[in-house]
Amino acid sequence: MGKKIIVAGLGHGGIAAAALISKAGFDVTVYEKEQEGHLGYDWTDIFAPEALEVAGVGMPPEDKYEYKEDMTFFNPSLNVSLQQHVPKEKLEIKMERRDIYAHLINYALECGVKIVYGCEITEPIVLGNRVVGIKTEQGDFYGDLVIDACGMNSPVRSNLPEFFSIEKKPARNERISVYRAFFNVGSDEPCDAKFKVMLMADGITGVSWVASEDKYTDLLIGRFEDFDMHEVERFAAYLRKTNPRLGTEVVRGGRFVEIPVRQPLAIMVANGYAAIGDSAFMTVPLIGSGIANSLKAARILADTVIADKTCSFSADTLWSYQTGYYKALGSNLAPLACGKLLLLSLSPREVDYIFEKGIITEDMITIGADFTGIGNVKIDPKDFINKAKQVCQDTELLKKLIACGVRMGKVSAACTMMVKGL
Repeated sequence: MGKKIIVAGLGHGGIAAAALISKAGFDVTVYEKEQEGHLGYDWTDIFAPEALEVAGVGMPPEDKYEYKEDMTFFNPSLNVSLQQHVPKEKLEIKMERRDIYAHLINYALECGVKIVYGCEITEPIVLGNRVVGIKTEQGDFYGDLVIDACGMNSPVRSNLPEFFSIEKKPARNERISVYRAFFNVGSDEPCDAKFKVMLMADGITGVSWVASEDKYTDLLIGRFEDFDMHEVERFAAYLRKTNPRLGTEVVRGGRFVEIPVRQPLAIMVANGYAAIGDSAFMTVPLIGSGIANSLKAARILADTVIADKTCSFSADTLWSYQTGYYKALGSNLAPLACGKLLLLSLSPREVDYIFEKGIITEDMITIGADFTGIGNVKIDPKDFINKAKQVCQDTELLKKLIACGVRMGKVSAACTMMVKGL
């Protein structure tokens, strides 16, 4: 076929797209800054397993994963809990991140993908109005299409020319700082919920979870501001008051990362360029998970590339990837970003009120996934506003809820226009 495809970074979506495109006969090379065998954090990830099938990868060996427990969400005062009720056929799997990478990489290699490790990318190579390659510390590499899978702070996307109209960096409230570690089990005392997700615990804007396992307790702390180990230790001590199984010794993990929590890129393609995964902000805005969305996006992108009989890989021929992603996933993700902005505007007292009055329900926090959407997370803006009017007697809070519903409606309309090409 002769056409050379460059994948910048070994993001989950990028490596899955590389495999599909290489299998179709293209010359595909992935350039990754990390060394071979050193990808992924020392912790587990949760994602919908059917995404692997969509991406053509297939399920990993059964000893490499287990099915996830339903999450239970708590308000700041911890007096109201809402538990997910994910149908058995929609349950997500939990898997070591390094095993996920190994599974995807092995499949890509079988499909003929070439991988260059230890090659840090610094910026795109742009000629006229087209991306034609990447600059790296090992030299310049040219290709007919660059797939950007370098992550949230991609040096490719952030150095694109302004006239591409592709957002370069997420705002501070569009990325969450996360500390995650596996602690020893501090007590055999039974827990009230195995996987607890707490909103604004200790009155701090953010999300945290404590997941009790047989051999460890999984702690995640997420904030929309920077924090340090001193704050981790203080906050963990606060959580131990209601979570005695959270021990004091870190046995795995124990590091800070940043995750995008916002709507997908409004424009994710240009001449010779396509963004995927965290590079295109494909995570679920309320919880930050993005592996399944990235794998599903890989199928849409690969199908688009393979269908381009001219192999021009222009913004026009790649646009069906953009619209295909929004039709399948993005149209449901974008309104959820409005919900995240609402959460950031609320006080702990207001979040308590929302839980206590039933404005948020168990159906709304039941997060499943399929190829046509986000499963049970489909918030109708009109229904949201009507329900808020019926149960909310706090005038200022009602204004915020209505404003959020209006934003959801506008975002949904914009996504519909994009998909229909209006």
